[in-house]
Amino acid sequence: MKTQLFVGILSIAMCASLRAELKWEQTSLELHPGMGDKEAVGHFKYQNVGKTPVRFKSVRTSCGCTAAQSQTEAVPAGDKGEITATFKIGDRTGTQIKTVTVETDETAHATTVLTLKAILPEMLTLAPNFVYWTAGEETKAKTITVKAGKDFPAKNLTVTSSNPEFLTKVEPGDANGEWKINIQPKQTSRAMASALTIRPDFPKDAPKMFYANASVTGGIPVAPPAATTPPVPK
Repeated sequence: MKTQLFVGILSIAMCASLRAELKWEQTSLELHPGMGDKEAVGHFKYQNVGKTPVRFKSVRTSCGCTAAQSQTEAVPAGDKGEITATFKIGDRTGTQIKTVTVETDETAHATTVLTLKAILPEMLTLAPNFVYWTAGEETKAKTITVKAGKDFPAKNLTVTSSNPEFLTKVEPGDANGEWKINIQPKQTSRAMASALTIRPDFPKDAPKMFYANASVTGGIPVAPPAATTPPVPK
C-alpha cells in the first residue's frame, strides 16, 4: 500500500516537472511615445521553462486600435520569444490602457492577460469643448479656450464648422500657445448643431484633428391662442 502511494506521488511529481510553462518577464508595460509618434509598440517577452512545448491557441486584443502577434505557434522547451503589441495612436491623447489576452495549451495557466499602458503627451486642451444657446437667447458669441501642451509646437489653428449657420473666428490667447475660438450662431429660433474641427499646424505632414461641438437647443415656444369668452345671452 505504501509502495503504491509512493509511486503515485512520484508519478504526479514527474508529470508536474514535465509540464509546459511560459514564464513572462512582465505582463504589464508602460510606454511614453513622443509627440510625433504614430504608434506605440510593446514587447512582452517570455521563456518556456517547462519540459514540453507550449502552443498558442489565440492572441486577442481589447480594441481594433491595437494589434498583437506571436513569433511562432509553438514554443519548444527552453526557448524564448515575445508577443508584440502595436497600439495605433491616431488622435488620442492622455493615458490609454489596452490589453492582450493570450491563450495557450498550458494546464495550469491557460490564459494570460497582458496590459499595455501608453502615456500620450497632451497636445491641445479645450475648455469647454461644448457650447450651446437656448431657444430665443441672444446670438452672442461664446468662446472655447485652447491651450497647447508643453512640448506641442503649434503656432496656428484653423477651425471649420460642419454647419454654416455657426460662424467661427480664431484669436490669439493671453499667452503663447493659447487661442480663443469664438463661435456665434446666426439665429436661435430653431434647434441646430455643429461639429467644429480644430486643426493645428503640427505635425505639418499630417496635422492631428481635435473636435468640439456647438448647438442651439429647442425652439421658440409658440404662445397658445388666447381663450375667448362666449357672449353672454341678452
